[in-house]
Amino acid sequence: MSSRTPFTESSAAPLPNRFDVSDVTSEGAAWLASAGTYPRSTLAYWAERPTAPVVLPCGTSFDVVNTPAIFGRRMLDRLWDEGPGSGPVAAHRGRMLLFTAPGTARRLPALLDWEEWGGRTHAIPPLLCHGPGDAVTIPAAHRDGSGATHLASRWLVAPDTRHPWLPGPEVVLWAAVRAARAATSAAVRISIFPPADQDANVYDVSRRR
Repeated sequence: MSSRTPFTESSAAPLPNRFDVSDVTSEGAAWLASAGTYPRSTLAYWAERPTAPVVLPCGTSFDVVNTPAIFGRRMLDRLWDEGPGSGPVAAHRGRMLLFTAPGTARRLPALLDWEEWGGRTHAIPPLLCHGPGDAVTIPAAHRDGSGATHLASRWLVAPDTRHPWLPGPEVVLWAAVRAARAATSAAVRISIFPPADQDANVYDVSRRR
């Protein structure tokens, strides 16, 4: 992925391709497993049960920003349509899990509360930030043999490298503010068209750094 900045309208890129959910690569699985105390045990578990979810700790390899599904989709759209893309992203039980750089869980709440935003964050729903001492359930590394996508838990952007690019707190804040602004604008528009499908999109991982 290019190093272009997400903070200007002129940096917008062509819309990313959306496609069916992909599996985690072996390199991506190694990165995920590195978050735990015993990476080899995690990889061995996946080798035996590749379609089983697993619980991993946050704070070392990644933090996680946990958002409501629809607002998370808006954030993801902003990241891909106007910004630098995203790191790995998963959907789990009606929530969206954005994998972010370590330290994001500590810094992001302070940025959201920063008084100089002048109320621009009031439309942002509560974001759950998981860092050191927290753990999250992530989707299975692979789909089952039927190829079915489990709506309760699935990868939207599956990790595919040992060193994925992860957005930091400033980028996540930028996406949240943009998503809130888009939601506010949509609320005052009257459309003659039926509501769009609210299922989460899947994004072209080839655009990631």
